[in-house]
Amino acid sequence: MATTTKKSAFWQGFRVGLPFTLVVSPFAMIFGVLATEAGLNVYETLLFSVAVIAGAAQLTALQLMNENAPTVIVLASALAVNLRMAMYSASLTPYLGPAPLWQRVFIAYFLVDQSYACSLAKYEEEPQLTVPQRVAYFFGTVTPVCPMWYIFTLVGALVGNQIPDSWALDFAVPIAFLALIVPMMRTAAHVVAALVAIAVAIIANGLPFNLGLMVAGLAGMMVGARVELWLRAQGKWT
Repeated sequence: MATTTKKSAFWQGFRVGLPFTLVVSPFAMIFGVLATEAGLNVYETLLFSVAVIAGAAQLTALQLMNENAPTVIVLASALAVNLRMAMYSASLTPYLGPAPLWQRVFIAYFLVDQSYACSLAKYEEEPQLTVPQRVAYFFGTVTPVCPMWYIFTLVGALVGNQIPDSWALDFAVPIAFLALIVPMMRTAAHVVAALVAIAVAIIANGLPFNLGLMVAGLAGMMVGARVELWLRAQGKWT
């Protein structure tokens, strides 16, 4: 088996992250189109993507802004959607925590669903990787993804509503999340958390300002955590 170097780890991550550009690009374009339709100019739309770099949270905030929701609701909803990033950070800390501070700053910024899912799978599969190799792999996964998010946000903002509805670019949103979520359903706790979140989201769909999404996310996390604790107590957690 060939020795893994920082350079080879980077390119391994790059190859794994590359297919995600097929769904990230139309996802970003959708945001660019919707943002300009909502009244943001091209500069504001691009700055939104560069500053936040979180598609689901950006779309949630944009929708609430269109509904003239209070600022506190917009911020709270976007934060709730992105609470998963805190869990991502916690699970990556044993692998990337010893990295230098300046690297961890960039890791925190570029921590997106794709970089997390790809990196965690690699680290669990090859625990012998050194910290520099893990860092290189992480940045490899985001190198093809994040620039496409910026570029196609700009494309969407520039073309606006000129994109025909027949292109159905909105397919990218559910496909992107399904591609990430399904491989992560490795335990009963994961599955139960997902099912509870789905059920609660459907039941709470009528709540104003998309608050049902916040309720569903919290319910899923709480039930999933309880199931994990129960499995550990029963000695069935692996």
